[in-house]
Amino acid sequence: MQPGSATSELSLPGLESPEPVTLPAPGHWIERGPQKRLMVFSGRSHKALAERIVDQLGVELGGIELHTFGNGETYCRFDESIRGADLFLVQTGCSPVDQNLMELLLMIQAAKLASAKRITAVIPAFPYARQDRKAKPREPISARLVADMLELAGADRVLTMDLHAGQIQGFFTIPVDHMTSLPLFARHFRDLGLSGEGVVSVAPDAGRAKHAVRFAEMIDADFAIMHKTRPAHDVVAVTEVTGRVRDKVAIIGDDITTTGSTLIAGARALKAHGAKEVWVFVTHALLSDEGMRNLKEADIAGIVTTDTVPIDPLTKPDHMTVLTVAPLLAETIMNVFADDSVSAIFGGENQLF
Repeated sequence: MQPGSATSELSLPGLESPEPVTLPAPGHWIERGPQKRLMVFSGRSHKALAERIVDQLGVELGGIELHTFGNGETYCRFDESIRGADLFLVQTGCSPVDQNLMELLLMIQAAKLASAKRITAVIPAFPYARQDRKAKPREPISARLVADMLELAGADRVLTMDLHAGQIQGFFTIPVDHMTSLPLFARHFRDLGLSGEGVVSVAPDAGRAKHAVRFAEMIDADFAIMHKTRPAHDVVAVTEVTGRVRDKVAIIGDDITTTGSTLIAGARALKAHGAKEVWVFVTHALLSDEGMRNLKEADIAGIVTTDTVPIDPLTKPDHMTVLTVAPLLAETIMNVFADDSVSAIFGGENQLF
């Protein structure tokens, strides 16, 4: 072959040179494509709600083993691999509160030790929410302690609904997604025809005034506020009603009730001030058997609540309506999973404090 010739040497059959391959230059990461997995697990506090949520999401509840030993201790183990998964643990703050809270903490830590990618505690009714400040000397700020415990266990995010006070979000150093059930209640009362000039939205106390004003705007109603005193725990006395309620349908809204005493005392005061009838709605109906009986006997046209906590259909009053929050929770979970806005679900109106 002449020097400088462009003609290459002939190769023997089967020994041809392979085509040149361009190797990728070293980068700052290795791209493996989308690997996100959404998994939902439920504690024993309210499995029916968790099942409604996964029905909305189109997935199945993950397998988890939970039982209580003879000495009262709780055992927790995930029955499947959760490594690298985006985990949502559903556990609400209903009775027995301490047991359910401890169970949630164990679920979170088990998920952390099993290498879950992100752990979101879905707590529709936040436990100890009413103990958010020191009302008297030598009291704990229990809601702050619960926040610290959730973070220490390994939660990366908390998703909750209708907190008793806005400062509870400030107790956390992790993101807290706060949802409100006000649009759900407003839609229900509008469907009943309870909106417009003949209706008044009533705040049971000064702390709920902003919520009542927003609810009044949603149903195009007037606004009033009650002033109450609390001589003892779970004992309420309404001293005054500010606003025009005479000859109107009054709707009292609250975030939580255990004995129904606030709602019943409010209904009695509104009737005394000339209200035609009184309706009440409450997000978290943590009612005891006594509370259920009190509401059955009270002069209240109707009670509307949600399923953030279990409601026994056998003991609930006939005039109580239970609205499910499962679609709202499912949509919020999907937005968190997709890293989309949660406040956009509520039009930016989910911070009502």
